[in-house]
Amino acid sequence: MNFDFTEEQELLRKTVRQFVDAEIMPYIGEWDAKGAFDPKIWKRLADLGLMGVCIPEKYGGAGMDYNSLAIVCEELERGDTAFRTAVSVHIGLNSLTLLQWGTEEQKQKYLVPQAKGEKIGAFGLTEPGAGSDVAAMSSFAVRDGDYYILNGQKTWISLSDVADHFIVFAYTDKSKKHHGISAFIVERTFPGFSSKAIKNKYGIRAGNTGELFFDNVKIPVENRLGEEGEGFKIAMSALDNGRFTVAAGAVGLIQACLEASVKYCHERETFGKPIGEHQLVKQMIANMEAGYQMSRLLVYRVGELKNKGVRNTRETSLAKWQACNFANQAADDAVQIHGAYGYSDDYPVARYLRNSKAPVIYEGTREIHTIMQADYVLGYRKDKPLSHTLPKWPFE
Repeated sequence: MNFDFTEEQELLRKTVRQFVDAEIMPYIGEWDAKGAFDPKIWKRLADLGLMGVCIPEKYGGAGMDYNSLAIVCEELERGDTAFRTAVSVHIGLNSLTLLQWGTEEQKQKYLVPQAKGEKIGAFGLTEPGAGSDVAAMSSFAVRDGDYYILNGQKTWISLSDVADHFIVFAYTDKSKKHHGISAFIVERTFPGFSSKAIKNKYGIRAGNTGELFFDNVKIPVENRLGEEGEGFKIAMSALDNGRFTVAAGAVGLIQACLEASVKYCHERETFGKPIGEHQLVKQMIANMEAGYQMSRLLVYRVGELKNKGVRNTRETSLAKWQACNFANQAADDAVQIHGAYGYSDDYPVARYLRNSKAPVIYEGTREIHTIMQADYVLGYRKDKPLSHTLPKWPFE
């Protein structure tokens, strides 16, 4: 197994890191406080080719491999989780789902402008009464000639007020339970669609999160993604991609915690010596490093499976579960190392701790992933090949 990055990947990492250091780090405190980042960032991401980093060139993307997406997410979250979240949703949950399940017409209409950064994509699955229990959703779409009439509500949707296109899930036949869910591409401009931001979040404050409302929204039949009843399969395959990007971002957050903590260890003295010389501080630093290295290996293993076109639900679940747990612990230890200053906005670690909590919850809580991993080991859960897979890399 080759653990070395290619020259192209190293250049990508360097480019994204420079972008983060120059265009995010100096302003993130201000953006976090006001609850939004400068929309000009979207254009900069597009200019750097990051809005379609692992989308084939024939669909407007940069054509890089799936581990390149992991690199982008890792480096962006080192700056702030809001930026990794934006890329996770736009690419991981939306664009890769279009690449995997969309018709050629849907790819040309929606995927190409998203990969170029001309349009922004998002994903609508969670509802007020349906989170981990997807089948509890109440959104419903009724076929009416050449259209579906969609009614319902989604919540905790990233990019709710920003995105142009949404992949939305709703029942078309509730009697079939999971097999009665279908997926649709909804445009913001469709009559009856509206969104509302959720304010005063605990973390990821610089990112846009909100609710989606569908009041008799007419969706053309050609905007159905996949066949009727395939929505649950589409959603779960999308989550494989989204969880991969979340896990990669968690690696970046651990790195940010390490950088801040090491710097502070060399600056702060107690009992006549730098705090880094105290054994229990060393223990926290060592645990961060261990979590960083283990998480990175899990993430890039998944990326290689994706490159080969191998289903990776089990491996992605493990990477997301462990990397997010390690990041949450690293952020907590970083605050502890900084002492009282860690509890203030004078240093970034309080923001890291706030940001680290949401990924432990969304795209499968740590409890869901715990059960999944046990079920795989016990033989209660087995994955079948999907009818639609992501294209192997290098792309044709």
